[in-house]
Amino acid sequence: MDIQNAQKAVDEWIKKHGVRYFNELTNMAQLTEEVGEVARIIARRYGEQSEKESDKVKDLGEELADVLFVVLCLSNQTGIDLQEAFDKKLDLKAKRDHHRHQNNEKLK
Repeated sequence: MDIQNAQKAVDEWIKKHGVRYFNELTNMAQLTEEVGEVARIIARRYGEQSEKESDKVKDLGEELADVLFVVLCLSNQTGIDLQEAFDKKLDLKAKRDHHRHQNNEKLK
C-alpha cells in the first residue's frame, strides 16, 4: 500500500470506527506517547538498558505502526499529501546527502 492509500484507509477507518479525528493537539500528544513506546523498546532491546520480562513481549512493529497511524491522521487533518511530501523529501535527501554519506569514514 502506498502512502496515499494508507491515508485513505486511515480516513475510512476514522469515519467507520472512530467517530471523528481527535484534534491536532491531542494527536500530537498521542504521537509523542507512541514514539515514547518505540523508544522504550529500542532502549531496552538494542541499547544498554536491561529489558524487563514484561517488555520482551512488546512488538516493535506494532508500536511503529501506531506511530505511522497517528502521523497519517495528522497528515489527513492538516491537508498534507504525505506521499508527495515524502517523495520530495527522499529526492532532496538523495541529492543533498549522497556524497556526504559516501564520504563518511564512520560508515565504512
